[in-house]
Amino acid sequence: MSETRSSVYAEAVLAIARAEDALGAVPDELFRFAGALEGHDELREKLGDPHIPAALRQQIVQDLMGDRATKASVAVITMLVGAGRVGDIAKIAHEVAAAAASSRGEQIAEVRSAVALTDDQQARLAAALTARTQRPVTVRNIVDPAVLGGVVTTIGDAVLDGSVRTRLTQLRDAF
Repeated sequence: MSETRSSVYAEAVLAIARAEDALGAVPDELFRFAGALEGHDELREKLGDPHIPAALRQQIVQDLMGDRATKASVAVITMLVGAGRVGDIAKIAHEVAAAAASSRGEQIAEVRSAVALTDDQQARLAAALTARTQRPVTVRNIVDPAVLGGVVTTIGDAVLDGSVRTRLTQLRDAF
């Protein structure tokens, strides 16, 4: 998918979120849905299978999300699934989150960790990153088993690698 196409979808999602007065919820719920897809190969394959009618794939989304998401988020995700953009949901979610944060004068920190961070850990990390960058930071935690311990944080183009793997590599290289 081209950058232009993902940007067009992201703009459409933002327009829907604004129209439904759900600009706070939609980026977060879209991000969480993208994370769920990333961790479930079978679900991603089913939702992206062009041989399954779009209405059935959209019904799967509605059944999964139910009352756990706003109506606007369910509508956005079913639209993307119906349009055959399942493989692009993560990219679209990233663009939507970045644009929504930018409109609030914030930036997004994508934090990969082996286990989910607690709300307290996310708040402390957000405070530390805010102090370092001099801009408010919203933390998006992604559970990634490839991170053995510690965290890998990406803010824009900057990567702060505090993972155990990197620290062990640095230690090995020092001797």
